[in-house]
Amino acid sequence: MPVGPDYRIGPGDVVRVSVWEEPQFTTSAIVVRPDGKISIPLVSDLAIAGDTPEQAEKLLSDQLTRFIKHPRVTLIVEEIHSRIVYITGEVQHPGAYPLIGPMNVVQLIARSGGPTEFAKKKDVYVLHQDIGPRTRVNYQLVLEGKHLEENIGLVPGDTVVVP
Repeated sequence: MPVGPDYRIGPGDVVRVSVWEEPQFTTSAIVVRPDGKISIPLVSDLAIAGDTPEQAEKLLSDQLTRFIKHPRVTLIVEEIHSRIVYITGEVQHPGAYPLIGPMNVVQLIARSGGPTEFAKKKDVYVLHQDIGPRTRVNYQLVLEGKHLEENIGLVPGDTVVVP
């Protein structure tokens, strides 16, 4: 799943670095450490958390100019682990889903394959990792075009529960 140009790299994300015609600097499956840094040969402890892939490419390119005349760096986010939302309960495919861009409750339920036949669609709720009480979502009414304000945007760490 490709990330957009405004995606911000975070701790736990897995990136791949390619340097054109410089295989000794090309790596795969680099995990961004909890301190937000990565290491590649000759360039250790480079802080990229919070950067877009393009910003990280420029930072790497600037560092590599000490060793390569005109480095052409490509950084690809292969796996997203820093921006995850969860869904559990009566859905087809409960689990963790990467939050690549804006996503609301209905979109996450759709991504998880939709509710099962036993789902209580009027009693869906969102558990927030860092803030206050859970937020109730009447999924049935939202689908009918009513109470659309309940179809809230999700943030990393949120858990949608479909009882």
